[in-house]
Amino acid sequence: MTNFPEVIDSSLLGTWKSCQEKGHLEYFEHWKGKEQSVHLHAGAAFAHGIEVMRTEFYVNGRSAEDAGALGVGALLKFYGDFQCPEDSAKSATRMAGALEFYMSQYPLGEDDCTPITLPGGKRGIEFSFVHPLPIAHPETGNPLLYSGRMDALCSFAGGTFIVDEKTTTQLGASWSRQWDLRSQFTGYAWGCREAGIHVDGALVRGISILKTKYDTQQAITYRPEWQVNRWFEETLEVIQEMIQCWKTGKYRHDLDHACAEFGGCKFRQICLSQEPGPWLEQYFERRRWDPITRTETKL
Repeated sequence: MTNFPEVIDSSLLGTWKSCQEKGHLEYFEHWKGKEQSVHLHAGAAFAHGIEVMRTEFYVNGRSAEDAGALGVGALLKFYGDFQCPEDSAKSATRMAGALEFYMSQYPLGEDDCTPITLPGGKRGIEFSFVHPLPIAHPETGNPLLYSGRMDALCSFAGGTFIVDEKTTTQLGASWSRQWDLRSQFTGYAWGCREAGIHVDGALVRGISILKTKYDTQQAITYRPEWQVNRWFEETLEVIQEMIQCWKTGKYRHDLDHACAEFGGCKFRQICLSQEPGPWLEQYFERRRWDPITRTETKL
């Protein structure tokens, strides 16, 4: 039997709620595609560039120009020699341009979104948390952990907000509405509360990256106390469901919207096959992701 995860995060929760079998394959069995997603890699490179840029400006006292240049350099180094598919706009050059565009729209020193100073004096840049849950791990008996990592905690519009940058291919009229009930940010609000930090909600900044242009939108979404409490209670129920499925070895296939979302589920062929083993071995490999250390280990 595969070991039950010791750490729960928003990615695991979201995948499980969309399809138990996908959550089982990806987070319990640790099957990952052999080819890395350009969207994940480019998004991670962009986030790293933003982190370096903010740190250089707000912590190390660099000028906005120097901080921006160091951020772009960090993005390009992180992107490395990854081969961007020809049909994707998220090449290293375009991602560097996206960061420069971001800085032109939200200039350092002029942006009214400023990282807060946390207890102990650290600035709220790439803030992370790990908190125990009131559920025992089914194997070790230790408390299960819930972890989260956000791009920044900032003072904004008279309150304190979680800040999250999202890279995407396009922005539309419905883009800003998708965050109001997003579990990711409610879980972040709970994590901040457990750390003794009150947040009012989340500021989500979207950057669309096309081959010929960039665009941006930002959305403000609030998280009142009752929503955070509801999230916590229902998350505990979902985790108990995970444990029960793990004990029985039975996982439900959603076979609905999750199969076609975001260009199609990567496990689509697995669910189409009566004998999925050979497909998994040919197109996937087992890599365990650690949401606390942010590292991946090949199994």
